Amino acid sequence: MAKLWRSQDYELLDSRRPSSESSSFGSSSDRERDFENDTTRKFKSQNIQGGPSSWRFWTLRIALQTCARLRRGRHRRQQRRQCLYWAAWGIATIPWILVFLVYSTAIFVPSYTNWPEHYRQLERSCKNSTKPGRGNPNNEKVFIAASIYDHDGSLLAGQWGAAVLELVQLLGPQNVHLSVYENDPNIAATASLAKLGSQLKSGNASLVHEHLPLEDIPRITTPTGESRIKRITFLSDVRNRALRPLESSPTRFDKLLFINDVIFDPIDAVQLLLSTNIDANGRTQYGAVCAVDFINAFKFYDYFATRDLEGYEMGMQFFPWFADVGDAASRQDVMSQKDAVRVRSCWGGMTAFEASWFQKPLVSKPASGKTSTTSVATIPSSPLRFRYEEDPFWEASECCLIHADLTYLRHGHNSTTDAGIYMNPYVRTAYDSKTFRWLKYTRRPERLYSLIHGIISKIGGMPAYNPRRLEQPGDEVIEQVWKYDEKEELFSAGGGKSQVRGSYTATRRIAAPGRFCGRRSLQVMNEGARKDEDNWSAIDLPLPPT
Repeated sequence: MAKLWRSQDYELLDSRRPSSESSSFGSSSDRERDFENDTTRKFKSQNIQGGPSSWRFWTLRIALQTCARLRRGRHRRQQRRQCLYWAAWGIATIPWILVFLVYSTAIFVPSYTNWPEHYRQLERSCKNSTKPGRGNPNNEKVFIAASIYDHDGSLLAGQWGAAVLELVQLLGPQNVHLSVYENDPNIAATASLAKLGSQLKSGNASLVHEHLPLEDIPRITTPTGESRIKRITFLSDVRNRALRPLESSPTRFDKLLFINDVIFDPIDAVQLLLSTNIDANGRTQYGAVCAVDFINAFKFYDYFATRDLEGYEMGMQFFPWFADVGDAASRQDVMSQKDAVRVRSCWGGMTAFEASWFQKPLVSKPASGKTSTTSVATIPSSPLRFRYEEDPFWEASECCLIHADLTYLRHGHNSTTDAGIYMNPYVRTAYDSKTFRWLKYTRRPERLYSLIHGIISKIGGMPAYNPRRLEQPGDEVIEQVWKYDEKEELFSAGGGKSQVRGSYTATRRIAAPGRFCGRRSLQVMNEGARKDEDNWSAIDLPLPPT
């Protein structure tokens, strides 16, 4: 008689297993593993003890193992779906987290929004009265200079002109001399300049428009043999023309304010002049201080003229602007929300100077501090004026060199750690009115940017390397300088082309101030450029020195 197989022979769990209620607390993977092991063990036992034939055993075993694999596969798919769900949820919440961070930072710890008390006091004085000179309690004498290009007269007749007129009223017309220089204005620009002059309530103004004779400006030879004007040479000349009234003025000015064609708040300009880095007596202590200018609501503009306290170029052009290199003192000052961020140079669309260095001294005296007797190339002298680098393939902003020369005159060769040159991030300017309106909002969450700024700046290789950064005025240095030697005619498929040969030559010389300002490049003016063309262009460099 055939042996009857009991159903318990096919039980998945032996008698020693806990009840289904208690086993439900184990993981599904443990149950699947026990299922496979118990099934295999039972069928092996039955087969060894004379159970069913081997084909039945192996058929059932394969079927049960297949079921177990299917169960495990479903479990893995469930796990994958859960992982994908949580990943999608995490990605979807990132924008909300960022929005929360931006709003909480902007509300509770805004950047450069809580002005120091003495700034607020001066602002109240400016707003709560209409008396001329209400923003200048000490009646400091201020020379305001601007060299502009107003192609259709809209700058002088618009927001810029109105801001300048209001600034003159805040400082007191009797305390201000306004000098505006414009090269080659058209009829509309000339009319706007005349209208601005008629609106001034004092005669302390020099509004000059003329044709600048380019033949009077020094030229250089390019590798193609052309005679061109360096862009910085031209800019230095027009800025110096705006300073010409200083040469004949009998007034000894306390401050010099240079303004670009930027949109600015007149009260901010007063704060820059009279509130930055004050001492216990409420008087400012600086050689120069700059605003911060923006080309859009987030992007800093004047990076070519700005160097940190150690002479490094900028990082990425958003807050906190300075790269995390060296001691990173300028970056730390920005993160500390200081109104006087220590730098070596800056511009920012609007810069205030200690005016005495731009006028002839009443009594000749040496620069303060110990100076070397070694002669210095292009040594600055008082009165200060803008200048340019004479090397053909080495450019430095005239707005950077002026700070280097000022530091040299104030401190001599032994410049102090704090050169007295500052950037004031409370005071901001822009190149269009829309950007300017946004600045009071976009500054508030700036503290969030520092981490990503540091990462992107490092990835981008910023700041750029400057082989002359550490050279000090009076140092004897060896520099690679491009020098021309001979001229030959090179012919191409397009016809003849003149080329001047030259090479980089190791040149021993005495370093001038401002070596940290430069970089290897050449920018030249496009003389006779059409309206749709830029007025300057960059010339390709010869192969760099090896």
